Amino acid sequence: MEYFSGRFILTASFAGLVLPQLGCSAPPSEKKTNVVVILTDDMGYGDISCYNKMHVKTPNIDRLATEGVRFTDFYVPTPYCAPSRATLLTGRFPLRHGMVQNPAPDAGINDIGIKTSEVTMGELFQGAGYHTKCIGKWHLGHKPEYFPVKHGFDEYFGILYSNDMRPVQIIENMDTVEYPVDQRLLTQKYTAKALDFIQRNQRSPFFLYLAHAMPHKPLAASADFYSKGDHQELYNSVIRELDWSVGKVTDKLKELGILENTVVIFMSDNGPWYGGDTGGLKGMKATNWEGGTRVPFIIRYPKEYPRGKTIKTPCWSPDILPTLMKLTNIKTDPGIKLDGEDISAIIEGKSNNHPPIFTMKESSIKTIRDGKWKLFVVKPEFYKEVDLKNWTDKRGPDGTTIIAPKAQATPADYPGLKPEKIEGDTLLFNLEKDPTESTNLAAKFLRSIRNPN
Repeated sequence: MEYFSGRFILTASFAGLVLPQLGCSAPPSEKKTNVVVILTDDMGYGDISCYNKMHVKTPNIDRLATEGVRFTDFYVPTPYCAPSRATLLTGRFPLRHGMVQNPAPDAGINDIGIKTSEVTMGELFQGAGYHTKCIGKWHLGHKPEYFPVKHGFDEYFGILYSNDMRPVQIIENMDTVEYPVDQRLLTQKYTAKALDFIQRNQRSPFFLYLAHAMPHKPLAASADFYSKGDHQELYNSVIRELDWSVGKVTDKLKELGILENTVVIFMSDNGPWYGGDTGGLKGMKATNWEGGTRVPFIIRYPKEYPRGKTIKTPCWSPDILPTLMKLTNIKTDPGIKLDGEDISAIIEGKSNNHPPIFTMKESSIKTIRDGKWKLFVVKPEFYKEVDLKNWTDKRGPDGTTIIAPKAQATPADYPGLKPEKIEGDTLLFNLEKDPTESTNLAAKFLRSIRNPN
């Protein structure tokens, strides 16, 4: 690996990550497999009970893990939203698809969006005769040319960016249909739209991308799950309602007799913000510590994959697209480079080999994970105390443009182990023995290399 100006050059060590795929669909089969991807926003590794027994109970998400495959070491390429989502939908690393920053209308960041040249998962499924729908957060651009219906989705319903970015408005296809938005009803509305889409397409192949707003701030839950309480009770209510949503979707698939012919994926786009739970990992959203980039990931498809299996082999989100394309027998364009691979053999327990995994921030590589080892190629950010007396969230609920409960988390509610300063210009951790990234082994191994005696 060589680095320059925040970019990277592919060398032999990285070439294993690049598979030639993407673009054209195979001839239609008799009964195609449906696909549902449920993506939560800022959900921590420890926010659900199948990853953290001490947390609020999430029986429906846990059931996915019991009936499917749960990954313990699954990564996204960035610890924040837009680049992570673009990678999920394209199978390409952010430096390749070009989205390295979050669009934000209230900050005047309006000209960032997914390129027309990028081929999304939605376009691949469309080309294979699937009905496609995106529900919830898009965050791949909010100008008309970036809308989901322009990039592979027959239908769209949701907020185009984060639910704390003004104006918070719901778009349906190309039109604004709700403003202002009472965010306490968001999870219920998104779930209802998902159930309607599944019902309407039960006899035809479909791809549903359900990208929930929660638990991104501002936290909000319906009266069925939250009436009053502090920020912790609000957070727990949000998680319980997301679990309810997962249960409603899987129950609908089962009711219609199509659950066993549907791949269901559950995951988060990155680590948690204040108030969340990293499950004991260090750092949080916006950091490249484990708490920022390691996320829960579950895949259920008993037709091909085992039930109740736990995978410890490190994998990452660029693997999702090629894996789904293999499962659904959709051919892709060999002229477009992917950065993931079909991980079916790993899911089936037939292999534990995976190429190195990279994470980045802004426009440069930050970490490399290879097996049990994690290397920070540049020194990470360490924890800085926040002046809580003078801290305010400019994107917090105001009751008019952002409608949500007032009981929101603050920097006092740090979600993981605080990354205190560690000596050394290079940081190297053995994550098998040291998942909290506490013991820097770089100096020891450098000495061993220089003086093997």
